[in-house]
Amino acid sequence: MSRIDDLALFLRVHDAGSISAAARSLDLSVAVASQRLRSLEQSLGVRLFHRSTRSLVPTPEGEALALRGRPLVDDLQSLMAGLRTASSGVVSGTLRLTTSATFARYYVSPLLPEFMARHPQLKLSIDLSDRMHDLVTSGFDLAIRIGALEDSTLVARKLATNRRVLCASPDYLRRRGHPAKPDELAQHDCLLLVGAQGRADVWRMREGKRRREVAVRVSGPLESTQGEVLRDAAVAGMGIAIHSIWHVVDDLRAGRLEVVLPDCALDETGIHAVMPQRRLVPPRVTAFIDFMAEKIGGVPPWERAESPTRRRKEPSR
Repeated sequence: MSRIDDLALFLRVHDAGSISAAARSLDLSVAVASQRLRSLEQSLGVRLFHRSTRSLVPTPEGEALALRGRPLVDDLQSLMAGLRTASSGVVSGTLRLTTSATFARYYVSPLLPEFMARHPQLKLSIDLSDRMHDLVTSGFDLAIRIGALEDSTLVARKLATNRRVLCASPDYLRRRGHPAKPDELAQHDCLLLVGAQGRADVWRMREGKRRREVAVRVSGPLESTQGEVLRDAAVAGMGIAIHSIWHVVDDLRAGRLEVVLPDCALDETGIHAVMPQRRLVPPRVTAFIDFMAEKIGGVPPWERAESPTRRRKEPSR
C-alpha cells in the first residue's frame, strides 16, 4: 500500500474524527485502517493523534500534516485519475454525492441509468438528505445544493435557476379567498419551512410593476424541516406555502395547487453543483457536473412546458 494512500486515509480519519467512520467511508475494516495509520506514524517517526477510549485528537504534527498534505494528495489523486482518463477515455473510481432527497428523487435518480451507461467503470455512492453536510469532513466529492450559497470555501457551478412561488389548493382558496396583496397573507394559514437559520416566518417578495419589496410576517398551523410535508399539507388544503417550481410543477399543471399572488415575485436562488476547492477537479466529478448541466441547464425541464405559474382567471359571474 503506497504512502499516498495511507496519507489519504490519515486525512479521512482527521476529518471524520474517528478511525471507524473513516474506514467505513473507504470500505476498509477498522483493523486494517488502524494498522495502516500506525504504519504511517512509524515511517514518519511522529505521533499523529492523541488516542483515548473516547476521543481521537490530532497532535500538532498531525495538524501540520493535514494542512500541508491535503492539497498534495488531492492534486496527485486528481492528476492520476485525469491521466488514466486521458489515456483510456474511461472515467472510473467512486463518486460520492450528497443532495436533497426530494430533488434527487425527481430529477437525479431518473437520470442515473443514462449516466452510468455512459461511464460503466464509475461507481456512485449517493447520500439523500436535506442536511447540509461539510463536504470535506464527510468525504463527499460533490453536492447539489438548492438555495443561496453561504460557504465561500467551496467551488460552485450553477446548473439551473430555482424559481419559487406562493401556492395553495383550490379548496383552501375557495374557503379563505385569494389574497389580493401581500399584507393579506398575515390573515391566512401559512405553512412554514424550518431550516438551519430557524423558522422562515417572514416572507419577502417584490410587488407590482415597480417591484416594490414587501416583507410580511406570517403564521399558520404547521411547520416542518421537510418540504414534502408542506407540499402534502398545501395539496390537502391546510394553507399557503412557498415552493420551488421544480417541486410542485406537476401539482400546478394538474390543478391540485394554484399560484397565489401571481403578480408578486419571490427572490430567485439557484441549483448548484458544489465541491471542495481543488486545483485539479477529478474527472468523475467533472463528468457528473457536465452531465447534469446538459440535462437540467438552460431552461430546466420543469420550466419547458407551458408555464403553470399564472393563476387561471376565475370566470365572471
